[in-house]
Amino acid sequence: MPPELTLEFIEKLPKTDLHCHLDGSLRLDTILDLARRQGVTLPATDRQGLFNLVYAGERCASLEDYLKAFDITLAVMQTEEALERIAFELAEDAWRENVRYLEVRYCPLLHTREGLRPSVVCEAVMKGLRAAKRQYGIRYGVILCAIRSQPADQSLRIAELCVAFKNRGVVGFDLAGSEVNNPAKLHRQAFQLVIDNNINCTAHAGESFGPDSVHQAIHKCGAHRIGHGVRLIESGELLNYVNDHRIPIEVCPSSNVQTKAAASWDAHPVDFFVDYGLRVTINTDNRLMTDTTVSKELFLCHQHYGWPLATLKEIIISGFKSAFMPYREKADLLAEIVRELGTFTAPTNGKALVADKTADKPAAPADATRPRA
Repeated sequence: MPPELTLEFIEKLPKTDLHCHLDGSLRLDTILDLARRQGVTLPATDRQGLFNLVYAGERCASLEDYLKAFDITLAVMQTEEALERIAFELAEDAWRENVRYLEVRYCPLLHTREGLRPSVVCEAVMKGLRAAKRQYGIRYGVILCAIRSQPADQSLRIAELCVAFKNRGVVGFDLAGSEVNNPAKLHRQAFQLVIDNNINCTAHAGESFGPDSVHQAIHKCGAHRIGHGVRLIESGELLNYVNDHRIPIEVCPSSNVQTKAAASWDAHPVDFFVDYGLRVTINTDNRLMTDTTVSKELFLCHQHYGWPLATLKEIIISGFKSAFMPYREKADLLAEIVRELGTFTAPTNGKALVADKTADKPAAPADATRPRA
């Protein structure tokens, strides 16, 4: 058996979070505070009561059931100030567990109930993320989501926003929401627009529907990454295609178990994916609903599958390789991360885990206000 790693140790490792929904990653106290400020009536007015309502846990019966909690978070995400604050706090929370690169995704159209224009929504989120980068040095990218259940013209609006905000923080386009009766091919025009403008794209696929959903995302829509991809295990030919073409899989293990995309941790195919050589990344999905962090997800995989430190390092490196970043910037960052990971060692002879002092979570750099060239 490999040496047992602790959550505290894993928190010190540099990491990515490539699949993280803004509207699923609020702090409980922030929801309560924003509701008071905005006059929004919540179904619970204390932390524990609110947590019981939004946390998926074992009571969640399906992805559709899981998504109900978003009605609560979206209720307080309809102002510029709220969006800026929530984006900043998400980046701050990620930085605290040593996430060095964060991709935040959301659908701008879900934040227009009180009259905000989609472009203003985008600017507000960017403002919060920029502030976090200045203060902590965390790098970020934004992925704008279309929703499968909405008409194709709404997806096209999101694609147009991606084009407008290209090189202003938006790094990708996503298709989210329940796959059942909502095939990705209906949104091909939106995907084509972002691809024609040389913008990256990903898609939720193989979560609540079978491998045909993954096939459509790749071959009909041109997705460069696959969100979740759990049902990919059901098609050996497609799995080999994904592996051969090094298409990254954005795996969110705890969320997959909660939404019943996987019946249990033992039934989840992520251990097979890693063993088979797929480019697997480990992510949070929704930090609030799933009550998780990237560190916790890696720790749980270590516990359930016995992944040693070497495997965790490989998966972390896959995360940086899979980031929607410019190649030269990514190469520089990846070299830095590989060097840093090399300073971490697993315990031997029962001794406590040790790591080089330079591997401790860094303080905000003095030049954090200057974006990297």
